[in-house]
Amino acid sequence: MRHTISVLVNNQPGVLSRVANLFSARGYNIDSLAVGETEDPKLSRMTFVVVGDDHVLDQVRKQLEKIVTVVRVDDISAQDYVERDLMLIKVSAPAGRRTEIRELVEIFRGRIVDVAAEHLMIEISGKENKIEAFIEMMRPFGILELARTGRIARPPPRTAPGLPYRSGQILTISSQSLQVPPGVYRS
Repeated sequence: MRHTISVLVNNQPGVLSRVANLFSARGYNIDSLAVGETEDPKLSRMTFVVVGDDHVLDQVRKQLEKIVTVVRVDDISAQDYVERDLMLIKVSAPAGRRTEIRELVEIFRGRIVDVAAEHLMIEISGKENKIEAFIEMMRPFGILELARTGRIARPPPRTAPGLPYRSGQILTISSQSLQVPPGVYRS
């Protein structure tokens, strides 16, 4: 079973090395890893995927919690990943300012993914400069939380049988032509 683990650490040199050495010394394999600074420049968030049963996950968590620079360890296995720079940002959003925030989200082609009485959770993806520009636009509203992936990328798709594709071309696929197995999330 794949487990996605989020680890909040003090933003200090050598933290990534200590975590990687912990995994290596115990024979655990990291399938995926992304590290980035949080809304607090003193903290970084490490997100990685490990394969193993619940016992392996429990061992990983216990070992991580022993590292002095680790602040918090959470299993976030239910989240989806996108192949690009991705950010979730929670901003203060009193009723009188929500329209302004919503307009900025539309301009940046983002999505509001959670709404609460006094804040909004927004998803933005794209190039790093787009993410940075959106952060700057949100600062006046008050950034409450921020989490980002690193830049991850895969090569463009090759021509698939029945799908004409040339480099640079945008594919349009109807939902009827796309068979998705039961239980797989489709947005």
